[in-house]
Amino acid sequence: MIGLEDRQALAQDIDTAHAAGARLQPACDVAGIDVRTLQRWKARSGLTAGDGRPSAVRPMPSHALSAAERAALLAVANEPRFACAPPARIVPMLADEGVYLGSESSMARVLKAAGQNKRRGRAKAPRATKPPTTHIATAPGQVWCWDMTYLPARVMGRWFHLYLILDLYSRKIVGAEVHDSDDSDHAVHLVRRTALAEGIAAMTPKPVLHGDNGSTLKATTVLAMLNWLGIKPSYSRPRVSDDNAFAESLFRTAKYRPEFPAQGFETLDDARAWAAGFVRWYNVEHRHSGIRYVSPQQRHTGQDQAILAARHTLYLQAQERHPARWSGATRDWSLIDMVTLNPERDEVVKMAACVQHTQLKAA
Repeated sequence: MIGLEDRQALAQDIDTAHAAGARLQPACDVAGIDVRTLQRWKARSGLTAGDGRPSAVRPMPSHALSAAERAALLAVANEPRFACAPPARIVPMLADEGVYLGSESSMARVLKAAGQNKRRGRAKAPRATKPPTTHIATAPGQVWCWDMTYLPARVMGRWFHLYLILDLYSRKIVGAEVHDSDDSDHAVHLVRRTALAEGIAAMTPKPVLHGDNGSTLKATTVLAMLNWLGIKPSYSRPRVSDDNAFAESLFRTAKYRPEFPAQGFETLDDARAWAAGFVRWYNVEHRHSGIRYVSPQQRHTGQDQAILAARHTLYLQAQERHPARWSGATRDWSLIDMVTLNPERDEVVKMAACVQHTQLKAA
């Protein structure tokens, strides 16, 4: 509902615009109200007395429950046999006994009026899922994503396990291992080897490592290693499959490569050889669509700026040679300077990005 002062201000603005030559309908559209609403305000003292709906006296419906009927509903709902049953179950149980006192909604309203509309028994009220944590990467080594996926073997029921760590900013695979079992020790070894290879001692601040809620990635030994390395762990929300979307997308790319064996791997060495080849192709040869079709290695080392600038110059020259072939601006080859994982509102992302840029300059 619109308050009295807001109504008066809107009506005055609309009248001013209308007197200046504006049509009434477009003026009301800009104000966000309907013409009939403005007419009703003027005809029914809506601009002097305000909205009378909250204080309006509404007659009791003729078919409403009487005081005796409401008391009977409340008494039945408070019987010991219905102590842990909601109205949706109480009403059918009474119907089986040949008793009808009111509908489920009527009983719920009676219980609410009596202050008894609460969850019964030991069941806890549902809680809203907390929003995802937003991570922002403006340079390599700030945010890593990791996960584990299954690689099929030729033997039915047997699997190999591929562990990958991905740099969010550059999309480079900075760590990868294949094992014949899913064990937290493998995750510990991978994160330690990756951190040392990427020079974590010189990183300020230390990277955030985001993963899902798998028991392997949340094991005590893994958390101890992350604490020793100074890496901050981050996890997806429970039962939310897209909080680690970059790692999941990477696994899909891997399993849809032409050289991926549809019938499974013969041995662990075969799986490791394939994984090494895939990592080499993905980092060096693959032109990633999310980073303007440069390779992750080029973006990780900062070569992408010169490459994108050269592409932009090339397209401008092509446009100058044949301007009639271009209906607008050339293709956007600008640098993507910020990557977000589970982004929240735009203003939150921009503020966090400004803070990170300030911290990097200070460091």
